[in-house]
Amino acid sequence: MSEPMKNITKGAVLTLRDEITCQSGQVVSKTLAQNSAVSITLFAFDQGEEISTHQSGGDAFVTCLDGVGRITIDGVDFSLRRGESIVMPAGHPHAVYAQEPFKMLLVVVF
Repeated sequence: MSEPMKNITKGAVLTLRDEITCQSGQVVSKTLAQNSAVSITLFAFDQGEEISTHQSGGDAFVTCLDGVGRITIDGVDFSLRRGESIVMPAGHPHAVYAQEPFKMLLVVVF
């Protein structure tokens, strides 16, 4: 049986960017669901913070909730702004860098 969603109010209208707060000099994360099929996590990056180059075993779908982030996939940079999304393919090197305070929703499908 899969673990249910956690760390978020159920049965209510939410604004995801308000569910996580940027903190000075940090990358903050809040896991909403994690199992063998999917991982759903909110992230908040202070300006200049990053997740360095790595690879994932699943396709990683990112949606910008606030700010501007730079997503690098296979050495190619993409700017992501509020409301925009990108898929970082499984097995491809990728990284995330906050060009300004940046919030994102990450959904990884395994």
